[in-house]
Amino acid sequence: MERPALPPRTALVAGATGLVGREILQGLLADEGVATVHVLARRAPDLRHPKLVVHLVDFTRLPALPALDEAYLALGTTIKVAGSQPAFRAVDLDANLAVARAARAAGATRLGVVSAMGADSQSAIFYNRVKGELEKAVDGLGYEGVVIARPSFLLGDRQSLGQPERTGEKIAAGVGRWIGHVLPANLRPIRAADVARALLRTVPQAKAAQVLLSGDMQPA
Repeated sequence: MERPALPPRTALVAGATGLVGREILQGLLADEGVATVHVLARRAPDLRHPKLVVHLVDFTRLPALPALDEAYLALGTTIKVAGSQPAFRAVDLDANLAVARAARAAGATRLGVVSAMGADSQSAIFYNRVKGELEKAVDGLGYEGVVIARPSFLLGDRQSLGQPERTGEKIAAGVGRWIGHVLPANLRPIRAADVARALLRTVPQAKAAQVLLSGDMQPA
């Protein structure tokens, strides 16, 4: 006996022009179970697709969003690029949280978040503290399922996105090539595509809060 077909899903991505966000977007567009993918961005992605709807927005004043089933937060920057700690917080915490709230108000019941290894709202390290504050904040928004991805150093082609290479990621990639096989799984550099795949596999069925450590997302 065939199972009844599930209704097509409507998804939202914030940060679709970034390393992981781009992979999430591509995966959603390729998913036959997804009918529409809404993207929130300051600039349009260099992509056209029948499922894709792009909304150019100011993340400090988001409009009401269309009806949604799930949302993915992949907005991120660095202090060097942002220019200051407050500017970094405005993107990595404030903008992501604004999207999470707007998506929940639009009916989304599941949320995927690209966080970072070491995220902790009590951390003495500013970067890790901001990531942890975001994780803590989205946990209280009333989503049926929240999946937090905490990748180690990301591997991917930032130059193709017009982004500067991150020194830590460049060093980690070199280290990974030489001794990655002996590093603990959670410390090994991980491809952005593998992080995206883990979220896309987990978020649609999420029933509670769940954290995916970097080792959980590494391919077998």
